[in-house]
Amino acid sequence: MRKICYLLAALAAFPVHAQTAFDNWMVEFRQEALAQGISPATLDAALTGITPAEKVVELDQRQPEFLQTFIDYLDKRVTPARIARGQALLQEHAALLDEVEQKYGVPRTILVSFWGLETNFGSTLGSHNIPASLATLAFDGRRSAFFRNQLLDALRIIDAGHVQAIDMNGSWAGAMGHMQFMPSTYRAYAVDGDGDGRINLWQSVPDAMHSAGNYLKRAGWRTQEPAALEVSLPANFDWRYARVNNRLAVSEWSGLGVQKIDGTALPSVAGNAAIILPQGWQGPALMVFDNFDVIMKWNRSVNYALSVAQLAQQMAGASALAVRSGEANALSMAQLKVMQQSLNELGLDAGTPDGMLGPRTQNAIRLYQVMHHLPADGYPAPSVLMHIVQSHYLAQLAGKLTPAPITFSEQP
Repeated sequence: MRKICYLLAALAAFPVHAQTAFDNWMVEFRQEALAQGISPATLDAALTGITPAEKVVELDQRQPEFLQTFIDYLDKRVTPARIARGQALLQEHAALLDEVEQKYGVPRTILVSFWGLETNFGSTLGSHNIPASLATLAFDGRRSAFFRNQLLDALRIIDAGHVQAIDMNGSWAGAMGHMQFMPSTYRAYAVDGDGDGRINLWQSVPDAMHSAGNYLKRAGWRTQEPAALEVSLPANFDWRYARVNNRLAVSEWSGLGVQKIDGTALPSVAGNAAIILPQGWQGPALMVFDNFDVIMKWNRSVNYALSVAQLAQQMAGASALAVRSGEANALSMAQLKVMQQSLNELGLDAGTPDGMLGPRTQNAIRLYQVMHHLPADGYPAPSVLMHIVQSHYLAQLAGKLTPAPITFSEQP
């Protein structure tokens, strides 16, 4: 009976007309790929027999129920076991990492940190067939143009002889190899590190390390400069200064009383730096530099970028974050939507209530905090939500709600 239920569910998810539409789409796509010079043999090997992957569609449409605090995010990724394994691999691949560091100027600890966070040092490369996943996502429609181009690039990689179609596996969204490059990133930045004439990011650690170093160098990595470091802030610090787009010279931050957490001098760097508070004013304070922006080009997550920097530092022997406080709980997406809607109706434009924390929502939170004499860190703490909801209730009773015009929406 259970098997019958599963079969019925599968048929409901992809009925005959959906398969027919996919087959028609595939005919048109193959014609485009042929016109762009991709060989019939590659198209046959990669696309024959493909059907829409139900699991891929499910993962693409899934949204997290709860946000994560920075400390929770960090503790799941920068673990004692991962630090120890990374240190062992730094020794095991010392000659290779020397070569890559000298050629590209990217520290070995940063390269191994990316390796650890992306695939747990190559132990979880992903088991989804890349052409099948990308064809599903290109057909599905939510970001069809993006994934259509990724599929074309994946086919070009196969056509060039770097990997066979059957072996091109990775994440459900198309990232692949030790460093989880998307096909377009592969074609733009991947290099042959072992000199065998192929770029195999799945099986060749030299190819993976050289490719990561090449990407980071071309993205603007500054040699001998940090990405992020923990700092202590003076008692009278204006929390409005702590935002990623408020860049000042390091000397200016020093003049405001900002110090490294261990009391030593702040580094001398060519560019400016910002202070960010990933878990609000009660949590750790991090100074971020130009190399932080380079990491953000790899993955547009502040928590991810800070975790890369932290794992690299701790593999090099540095201590963990000294400050681990901050409000312990994070909002759910539903709660953040309530916060956004409430701010809008209080006359502060937080954007379309979508449960995503973007710059417009942060700016609205910060403005609300200034108006109510709260620490203006722009962080959606549970206590801030309670304050906003109470103000919204009182304004509603007084008939003073004024919806803000919605002109901006952060995309997930």
